[in-house]
Parts: sequence; structure tokens; C-alpha cells
Amino acid sequence: MSISLFIKRHPVLTYFVVTFAISWSGVFIVAGSTGIPATNDQFEKFLPIAMLPFLLGPGIASIFLTGILYGKAGFRELLSRLFRWRVNYRWYAVALLTLPIFTIVILFVLSQFSEVFLPDILTTDDKVSLILTGIVYGIIGGGLLEELGWTGFAVPKLKSSYGIFTTGFIVGGLWGAWHFLPVIWGCGNSSGELHLPKFLPGFFFHYAGLIPFRILMVWIYDRTNSLLVPMLMHATLTAGTFFIFNISETGMPLFIYYLLLAVALWIFVAAVAAANGWQLSRQTRG
Repeated sequence: MSISLFIKRHPVLTYFVVTFAISWSGVFIVAGSTGIPATNDQFEKFLPIAMLPFLLGPGIASIFLTGILYGKAGFRELLSRLFRWRVNYRWYAVALLTLPIFTIVILFVLSQFSEVFLPDILTTDDKVSLILTGIVYGIIGGGLLEELGWTGFAVPKLKSSYGIFTTGFIVGGLWGAWHFLPVIWGCGNSSGELHLPKFLPGFFFHYAGLIPFRILMVWIYDRTNSLLVPMLMHATLTAGTFFIFNISETGMPLFIYYLLLAVALWIFVAAVAAANGWQLSRQTRG
């Protein structure tokens, strides 16, 4: 079987293989000088270098496969979804407010028991820099570069064969797995050995939290056919959870925070499903 025929028969599989190959190769190349895991100093020094190919992976794979499979017509269709902003305001509200509301409420409640749950936005002296960094990284790194692939290519393909829940579960699970290499790379102690209190909370959330979040993103995409709205929703995850509303503690405090956030997201998924008669997909969009 030729490569082109394989791609046409297995576009989603090919997409994930290409995405992981591009993203992980960049991390492996950079991490070759530090080892995996790396010390905190090594990780902070080399992370910006590794993040560029890592974040470019999903988008490059999407553009590459769109060109091979659909040519110019495919690019026009991709751009039309990217710039489809005229959707009902309620979808922007769900995309932009869901995660910030959950994180604020959870951290407010937890901070009544311990100050370790105070988010960085309340403890840092440079609030403007933290907010701007989170927004820029969230919109460009998380929203644009990643969703150009996840929602731009993988989600529509899977959704044509599966429902919203199954599509979200598949993409969410692989999305979490995609983060595994940089997560474990950055979880070393001062000797470069794996530090479990730093590793386990992030490892947990990249599955327990990202899967329900992705299901919600697929649901919103199904209702709007807009690539822009899921991009903005992804941006709130990156900017909020990992920057603005991040907590400095690791270990059990961070695990509790992520656990409650994951539970809240799963409850919201269940509530949305129940409100829609346990049938999230629909043909009409708006």
C-alpha cells in the first residue's frame, strides 16, 4: 500500500502519528542535553526552545494532511471555519466563562482552609506580566497552534463516524497523552530524578480534566461549526489554569485542586448531556 493511499484510508491515525512525531521529536532533541526528567533549572532554561516544535505539531500536521487530502478547497474550508465568528453569544459565554468560573469558585473555597490555594494572580507582585503572558500563550500556543489541528482536523473527521462523547474522549485522551513527554521532562528534582509530587498531579489532570474539557469543546464545535470558539475556550484553559489561576504548591494541594476541577468538569458534561436528553449532537447549528 502506498503512503498516499494509507493516508486517504487512515487520515485520523496519520494525523496523530504526524502530530506526535513533530512535537515529541522537538522535545527529545532538546532534552537530549538534559536527560528526562531534567532539573528545574535545566527545564526552565530549555523549555522555550522545545515548546516551539512541540506546539507547532498539531497545526503543521493539520495543514499538511489538509493539503494532501483536499488541496486548495480544503484550505478554504478550514479558513472559513477559523473565521466563523457570527455564532450565538451563548456559545462565547460557555467557551470563555466555564473554566474561569470553576477555578475561581474552587480556589476560593479551598483558600478558606489554607493559603497554599491562593492563585498566583493574588500572590505575585507582577500581576500585569502574569496576565499578559497567560493571555498571549493561551491564545497563540494553546488556542491557535493546537486547535488548528485538534479541532481543525481530528475532531471533524472523528465526529463524522462517532458521537460527540466518543470523539471528545478519543481526542481528549490523546491530547493528554501528547502532553506526557514535556510533563515528565519537567518533573525532576535537584538531581534530575523523577519527583512524584510534582509529576502525579499534572499527569492526573491531563487525563481526568482534559477529557471532559475536550468533550465540551467538541459539543460547542458541533453546535457552531466554528473553529474560533473552541480556540478561545482552549485559551481559557491555558491562560487560566496554568498561569493566572495556577497555585505554586505541588503534591497534595495541587492534586486536590486538579481533582475538584476535573470533578466539576465531568459534572458539567453530565448536566449538558442530561439537558439535551443524553443526545449531545444535532444537525442544526447556530
